[in-house]
Amino acid sequence: MPFDLQELRSEPHTEVGLLIQRGIGILIERWARRAVQEQPNAARAHHQTLLDHLPRLLQTIGQSLALSLEADATPHQDPAEMHGEQRWEVGWSLPEVVRDYQILRLVLFEYLEENLDRPLSFREGRAIDLALDEAISASVAAYVRQGEAALRSQAEALKEADQRKNDFLAVLAHELRNPLASILTSIELLRLLDSPDPRIHQVREILERQVKQIVRLVDDLLDLTRIARGKLELRRTVFAVSQAVTQAVQTVRPLLEGQGHQLTVELPAEPIQLESDEARIVQVLVNLLSNAAKYTERGGHINLSAAREGEEVVFRVRDNGMGIEKEMLDVIFDRFMQIGRSLPRSQGGLGLGLTLVRQLVELQGGRVSAHSEGPGKGSEFVVHLPAAKLASAPLPSPGVASPTPAAPTATSRRILLIEDNRDARESLALLLRMLGHHIETAAAGPEGIAHTLASRPEVVLIDLGLPGLDGFEVARQIRKALGEAVLLVALSGYTQDEDRRRAYEAGFNVHLPKPVELDELTRVLGRVAGGHNH
Repeated sequence: MPFDLQELRSEPHTEVGLLIQRGIGILIERWARRAVQEQPNAARAHHQTLLDHLPRLLQTIGQSLALSLEADATPHQDPAEMHGEQRWEVGWSLPEVVRDYQILRLVLFEYLEENLDRPLSFREGRAIDLALDEAISASVAAYVRQGEAALRSQAEALKEADQRKNDFLAVLAHELRNPLASILTSIELLRLLDSPDPRIHQVREILERQVKQIVRLVDDLLDLTRIARGKLELRRTVFAVSQAVTQAVQTVRPLLEGQGHQLTVELPAEPIQLESDEARIVQVLVNLLSNAAKYTERGGHINLSAAREGEEVVFRVRDNGMGIEKEMLDVIFDRFMQIGRSLPRSQGGLGLGLTLVRQLVELQGGRVSAHSEGPGKGSEFVVHLPAAKLASAPLPSPGVASPTPAAPTATSRRILLIEDNRDARESLALLLRMLGHHIETAAAGPEGIAHTLASRPEVVLIDLGLPGLDGFEVARQIRKALGEAVLLVALSGYTQDEDRRRAYEAGFNVHLPKPVELDELTRVLGRVAGGHNH
């Protein structure tokens, strides 16, 4: 016959309850000694601090048995919860907490059998069992709550640490753009000086290759932080696959040639199109080709192919390089993961390129996989992307006037450069003067505004990160004073769509990312006569 728990809880068992209350000291001593014997690894918890609450627990259990309580009264719940919380704090496992109560049950029944002058009644035994079960339940619940709270706290701490890391990487990548801009501008100056000394020509090419590699690493860092924040915006257009392949090959050709690799490209005779972010697809191909070049011995063979398979466009990048161990195939796309730790650090990279490949591909509805028969047998990376549904002519990207590069202008422009970084200011000004432009400079916003209003230049190049009065406010004030009579060009290490929108809203005609490409700047300056629309 089942017990009515409320009735059992409300029954007084005075003799048993009082006996427990009188023997608290003996019970605790026996409990602690036996617990140390049966749970030697948990003995650390049986020191005085953790024993302090036990008298109250036994006292309340004795009271609940001795008195006629309300049906739902459980006075031993609070000390039982403290028992569970303390066991969590000292590192006990949940089974150890439960076993602790099992030991208490044995000690309690042995004590009662020794000190009662009669056998323990059946209902007395069930009442003790009920009180201990309720105490165990309260302890376990408190233990679990403590664990969940600790896990939540750890999760929040990890989230905060990850956010700080992403913020740091974003700031680091942005701050690196200023010195890189000065270096690239100086490289362009060396090109324009056109020294007859072949050694200077060789040094310039080395500098250019290495700095552009650093720029790509910085861009990878920025893109990863944008993806982590959910702020990477895709510009989907319909474009020819051959166009993306050509751009990617042109980008990595200096790297391939420097390593003596032979690249073959296979494209179908019939044109195929993608409806994706073209720049990001080029970036994916560049990263895969760079990865192949990095992990292939000098003079290796690399193959890039693209084909339409059903409703997908499939890119394959194969090499005859060092290959990939089977167990690495599942983790090769993880952040900071690298294969071949013996690879010279000059070729090692940051372990970000493949992570970015996977994330960019997945953001565009595709998937990427790695294949290799093992070390020394080369590798293959396969990218699947949804093919364009309509075989229409490639569409120009938003904000791009024409897919055909504009011819550089030979017209001299009156230009004001507002830039607080001295090296960036002086190197860009020198470059523009060598190109035949009349250039003046300002190191701060208020100075730049006053100079603009006084000299009325045709073009004002403004660094957005000016201290004090930032570039956005400088542009607003100039635009308010001069209207559309001046071309305003933003120079910035922040290159997201949101940054461009803010620049255009502030009155800029053009937003150029740092380091500024000379060809792009030349095209912008050529637009002065043709209008200022961005």
